[in-house]
Amino acid sequence: MSSVVRLLRAPLLADTPYAYAATAPADARLVFLAGACPLEDDGTTTAPGDYAAQAARCVETLQGALTAAGATLTDVISTRVLVASSAQRDLVTAWDVIHAAFGPHDVPSTLLGVTVLGYDDQLVEIEAVAALPADRA
Repeated sequence: MSSVVRLLRAPLLADTPYAYAATAPADARLVFLAGACPLEDDGTTTAPGDYAAQAARCVETLQGALTAAGATLTDVISTRVLVASSAQRDLVTAWDVIHAAFGPHDVPSTLLGVTVLGYDDQLVEIEAVAALPADRA
């Protein structure tokens, strides 16, 4: 099933590993997802201290939420990646895992270093919005 999301490039701007903008048709159904956290099924935080492992678990959590909404990663129209660190290398470590998971569907994204996240030992969280055809549940 093809996505209604259209990624837009900005050739006059700096080359980036993500689209600068994305659109969906006016009749698209938007899906606003809660922040995907690195939680195991028992509620514990995945791999304390490991940015890459937590980013991977956040992607899995995001995919589960998308599935519940009848969507996939290719239906995502934008993301915001939150990383509890002031070190750019930690942000890049998380970003590399998330960017790889999205593959060629490189949606507009914002990568932020934050002071703290909501769960004990949590280092990464992914917020996302998806767009689905109006007739797709």
